[in-house]
Amino acid sequence: MGAECCAPAEAGTPADDQEHNEAGAQRLWQVRELQFAAVAGVLLGAGWLSGLAGAGTAGLVLESAAVVAGASTFVPSSVRNVVKHRHIGVGTLMTIAAIGAVALGQFFEAAMLGVLFSIAEGLEHYAVVRTRRSLRALLDLVPDTASVLRAGREVRVAPDALVLGDIMLLRPGGRAATDGVIRTGTTSLDVSAITGESIPVEAGPGDTVYAGAINGGGAIEAEVTALANDSSLARIVHIVEEAQERKGSGQRLADRLAKPLVPGIIVLAALVAGLGALFGDPLLWLERALVVLVAASPCALAIAVPLTIVAAIGAAGRTGALVKGGLAVEQLGAVRTVALDKTGTLTRNEPRVIAAVPNAPTTEAELLRLAAALESRSEHPLAAAIISAATDVPLATDVTAVVGHGLTGRIDAAQLRLGRPGFIEPGPLATDVERLQTEGATVVLVERDGSLLGAIAVRDELRPEAVETVRELHRIGVRVTMLTGDNTRTASALAAAAGIDDVRADLRPEDKAAHIAKLKATGARGTVAMVGDGINDAPALATADIGIAMGAMGTDVAIETADAALMGEDLRHLPQLLRHARRARTIMIQNIGMSLAIITALIPLAAFGVLGLATVVFIHELAEVLVIANAIRAARTTPLPLPEINDSARLAPNRLSLPAADTADQHGSGCCEGCATANGTTDTPPDRPLQVIAITPRSAPH
Repeated sequence: MGAECCAPAEAGTPADDQEHNEAGAQRLWQVRELQFAAVAGVLLGAGWLSGLAGAGTAGLVLESAAVVAGASTFVPSSVRNVVKHRHIGVGTLMTIAAIGAVALGQFFEAAMLGVLFSIAEGLEHYAVVRTRRSLRALLDLVPDTASVLRAGREVRVAPDALVLGDIMLLRPGGRAATDGVIRTGTTSLDVSAITGESIPVEAGPGDTVYAGAINGGGAIEAEVTALANDSSLARIVHIVEEAQERKGSGQRLADRLAKPLVPGIIVLAALVAGLGALFGDPLLWLERALVVLVAASPCALAIAVPLTIVAAIGAAGRTGALVKGGLAVEQLGAVRTVALDKTGTLTRNEPRVIAAVPNAPTTEAELLRLAAALESRSEHPLAAAIISAATDVPLATDVTAVVGHGLTGRIDAAQLRLGRPGFIEPGPLATDVERLQTEGATVVLVERDGSLLGAIAVRDELRPEAVETVRELHRIGVRVTMLTGDNTRTASALAAAAGIDDVRADLRPEDKAAHIAKLKATGARGTVAMVGDGINDAPALATADIGIAMGAMGTDVAIETADAALMGEDLRHLPQLLRHARRARTIMIQNIGMSLAIITALIPLAAFGVLGLATVVFIHELAEVLVIANAIRAARTTPLPLPEINDSARLAPNRLSLPAADTADQHGSGCCEGCATANGTTDTPPDRPLQVIAITPRSAPH
């Protein structure tokens, strides 16, 4: 059928018809093949009525015209493919059958073949175009013009005229024409059309605005960071369109079956005609051979998987997931084990102070102020958490990192130290320190002139939807394991809060990859998926059967290296994607099975004359329509409900909802990698993400 069925793109098939359909077939009745089928059907009906009325000659002329109208949608391209490209496809079989029927005087049957084949071909083209158009519609999220500030004046320009460094002005209700960084103003951004998440994003100076995002709050000014053609939205569409051309194993199976089947059918038809002629009427067996050609045509088989893949990938893109090709769809549909990275995947990667325990007579505010004075010279994530929790931070001098232990410095004449337990003895706070560490927090102690001032506990938030996500994965029969470079205590606390039983901690990147390989070798049936940030987890993502990048909006490395990517930060998209892929895989199997069953059943019935040409054509094309309709089901999606508020995610009353990355060196040698930054060395935990694009409300801009 068409280019997809009669000749593959690599054979050099002109794409004029397909481009015509994509440009003009906004409605079903606008599809060229269906228009010709309608004309042929009217002519065929008129010819049949003329025959009933006794006007045999007029009926014959009308039926001949119906043959020409119906066959014009596939005969010219089939002949061109054979002559120019030496490609024999399903259209070739239909062409031979139509010509043979005309030669035998069966004009009605030949016209019926043309009408039904054109209908099936038109429906296929329309289905493909519709699913592709739904993806291309993402680009319609970009407005026709953008307001920019140039030379102190507001001007409106086309998105293509934007240049790097331009200041876009976004008023309430306006859409971003390209990617940018907010310079002034605070607002809430609606990114549901891009990421599939319905909750608006709170954003302020320093936060990213993606192309297509709707400004739902106050007016903001954003500096352009990407040209319109290179925006995150344009990249997503480009990647998915490329992915639609990739073939999965099921599609390759259909290709492997269809490629030798076509010449095999011609040989079979020739044998039916030749051997039948030796023992009976040559014309009778020639007619049966033509019927065999039609009955054995693998057109439904040829479109069974590709159309499902196109529909499934397009639907996934509309719900906030990039799936890079048919093979990825099939592997996602077979996933039975999911390995989750911790930082940036299960957690927000936004550590916060959850407790400050002062040692009398020191106050909590004084403890945080002095700790922040030292941490203000550190670039570690925990430093930012402590600084954001303090007020009126004094200036510290002579700040020095003690590699693997902590920081030292001075405020006025006082000597300060900050570091992990062991570098500073917890003394009377030992019980509190032990309790906080058991709850999954990283604890640092502060000392002034040899006197303990107190302890500060910091941990990362578990995503509020993490518990719901893990529960849903278990419900659909997926085994969940957590892989992290953090220590066992932190990992166990977080896993318990999330509902994960299988935890692997103290893992370096190569250890994660090795564990993924072990899961593949010893795990249950099905494929193994790894979910990470797509950068530090690259070895594990590459080792897994299917790698899934989390939070991939704007992260080039993530969407380029992973097999699939969740564009937003809502982890519930993971089970949604797996359910969608399972459904698509089931549809593929159904279509392949249906196609092979029809061919197997029709061939003997056609060869022995049980079914005539008209009947076989009708059954064959009806089955093809059923395959198309079944494939289109893969385009259906179900939006995510609002996230649950789940108290089981909380580790302790009145505290942030979850344990954080314990930034102690995984071999117990030091406090955190931030302590060593000043001396030019670092012990970065292996699962620390390089970049996470948050789409949930933040306490502070990046």
